Amino acid sequence: MKTINRLFILLTVLFLSSCEGEQGPPGIPGQDGINLLGSVIEIEGTFSAQNDYSLYYEFPNNLEIYDSDLVLVYILWDQTDDGNGNVLDIWRLLPQTVVLPEGVLQYNFDYTVADVEIFLNYTSDYSELLPAETDNQVFRIAVLPAAYAANKSIDLADMNAVMKSLKKDISSVKRYGLQ
Repeated sequence: MKTINRLFILLTVLFLSSCEGEQGPPGIPGQDGINLLGSVIEIEGTFSAQNDYSLYYEFPNNLEIYDSDLVLVYILWDQTDDGNGNVLDIWRLLPQTVVLPEGVLQYNFDYTVADVEIFLNYTSDYSELLPAETDNQVFRIAVLPAAYAANKSIDLADMNAVMKSLKKDISSVKRYGLQ
């Protein structure tokens, strides 16, 4: 009798779980999701006494950054020819230190979930810096989700490798000029 009861219960469960009713109405459309693939932003600015030799960039509201995300800043260090007449950008991960005859200059940055500040540290008088060291400096800010940052196969010092891992190309980089 116990076997028959168990068999009856099992068949009832299988029968009821396989029942299907009419299709319900479609749900309310949801909001667009957050881009979890990361972002790359390019900024250009000039370090001066007026801005205390620092550049400040506030992240836009549509770019959500979490405490666990990794923010990296690269400086356009140089440009070279690839041998076919094309210009290749050379990017370096900050901080970068330059030994000058007058002192030691360092390009550095800090960030929060709301902004990035790129600043100069110099061991001598800032007024001795040449325009090549302060004017029209180009930086790329890469925001990597924690999952990407934990991936040891990505060379974070290589801007091109970071962009490739984020599936970004030069056309997807948003450019901003700073005053």
